[in-house]
Amino acid sequence: MLEAVLFDAATALARLFLIDSVSNFGARVFRTLGPLTSAHRVAERNLRIAFPDAGDPEIKRLLRAQWTELGRSLAEFTIVDRIVADTGRLEIDGLERLQAIAAGAGPVVFISGHFSNFELMAAAMVRAGVKVQVTYRAMNNTYVDERVRRVRYRYGVRLFAPKGLEGARELIRALERGESVALMNDQKFNGGVEAPFFGVMAHTAPGPSTFALRFGIPLQPLSVQRIGDAARFRVIVHDPIMLEDTGDRQADVEAGVRKINAFVEDRVRARPTEWFWVHRRWPNEVYRRR
Repeated sequence: MLEAVLFDAATALARLFLIDSVSNFGARVFRTLGPLTSAHRVAERNLRIAFPDAGDPEIKRLLRAQWTELGRSLAEFTIVDRIVADTGRLEIDGLERLQAIAAGAGPVVFISGHFSNFELMAAAMVRAGVKVQVTYRAMNNTYVDERVRRVRYRYGVRLFAPKGLEGARELIRALERGESVALMNDQKFNGGVEAPFFGVMAHTAPGPSTFALRFGIPLQPLSVQRIGDAARFRVIVHDPIMLEDTGDRQADVEAGVRKINAFVEDRVRARPTEWFWVHRRWPNEVYRRR
């Protein structure tokens, strides 16, 4: 319960200040405290795996910048509804594609990764009127989880499908009703499909590819970028990916996973400071070797 009280206090305090002030505060705090945590070493190892030719000065620059970005995004979570309400802070590149999906060109399987303030992608779908089931990982603390859901409710995201077997069934039922589903696909998934990510094999969830092939629908990639050094964003609706159904379901799913990993990798290479580097993305043996 203490964590929930602290969450409430931080949220109440943040909502007293201007949007950019909250974002800047989060950047300063995490830029200072982040390097003192164990997550800093995880981020450094990840960066060296992804960019083996980068020298120490470049790794140091990327580490500092990713803490700045992560601090901004976490602080902004408490006021996402205010960011969304300020129409000048969120632009959507490819809005017409989202509107077409909402109007009946769907369903689709939305895929993305933890880029910048990734909450803005769900907000973009809501703004376009897309009916979508959004997956999320429930917080270990049920009181905090309730508050996280409440924050998302403020900016219009009301549909959640918990992960796991029951969550998968719920997503299938949604697709059968003609609704879209949205999944993050850039984190480690034990027992998932092995596919290259920055040239190193990484376990990746097969769910998005499995759903797309089962229903004969496209993967619809999204990404989000921060514009400048404050709380202004661009959500990009990328070209859809139609997976080939050869009749060999396992091979087709694996091919889909490789395409998703390639999409995520391209986005990370383009804007490396805006990805969630503090997650152990690769198998444990990769870290042990390093």
